Amino acid sequence: MEPILELKQIQYSYHTKDGETKALSDISFSLKEGEFVSIVGPSGCGKSTLLSLISGLIAPENGSIRLNGKPLKESTTNVGYMLQKDHLFEWRTIYHNVILGLEIQHMMTAKTHAHALSLLDTYGLSQFKDARPSELSGGMRQRAALVRTLVLEPDILLLDEPFSALDYQTRLTVGDDIGQIIRSEKKTAILVTHDLSEAISLGDRIIILSNRPAYIKQTVPMIFSLEKDTPLNRRNAPEFKTYFNLIWKELNDHAAE
Repeated sequence: MEPILELKQIQYSYHTKDGETKALSDISFSLKEGEFVSIVGPSGCGKSTLLSLISGLIAPENGSIRLNGKPLKESTTNVGYMLQKDHLFEWRTIYHNVILGLEIQHMMTAKTHAHALSLLDTYGLSQFKDARPSELSGGMRQRAALVRTLVLEPDILLLDEPFSALDYQTRLTVGDDIGQIIRSEKKTAILVTHDLSEAISLGDRIIILSNRPAYIKQTVPMIFSLEKDTPLNRRNAPEFKTYFNLIWKELNDHAAE
């Protein structure tokens, strides 16, 4: 089966009046449909830059990105991007925040309206559809932001530290919640995070990047012997500590480079 996403020998540098800063060096990996990949690496190594490249916001200097076998610019594959902050507009209700992308893309129909209401109901937000964002907890706001992304029916979800603004307890609950939502929707996803526990609890495999200019140092498959494989259950599994120590060692080795 052809991968839904394929990156080959991606290189990217930032250019300023002070000179060139190499961000990414020879990045190659692919994703199968329905796979959830976590990407970790030292601060400033280019993790978010990688998501910007995949979303088409910026173009690589060298290398190629293909979605469903087609070059990025020619592909009709729908990519959803969930950022660190929920970016919900206070002057719009939760429902009207959720359908914002549909309105912008002129996709509002009876069918998409019904789909938006169904997602709000499925993920426990229907009773808050007429509320303003300030009336919701941080976790509920992030769930609304995810529904806003899912209503556009993306083929791939890009998650850039989507839980970083939440307190620890809420982060655990929302991470488990959203992780299970993404799996139930059978979405392909890439998560960029500084939180190793989060990466391990959510990912099917973890890609470890080096210091800038980043290259892939190691890819670690996440295999858990769990009856019910959920993010919260993974944190209590015996394999969790082994994976954490392995990835921590890799990252600390990079810090010394």
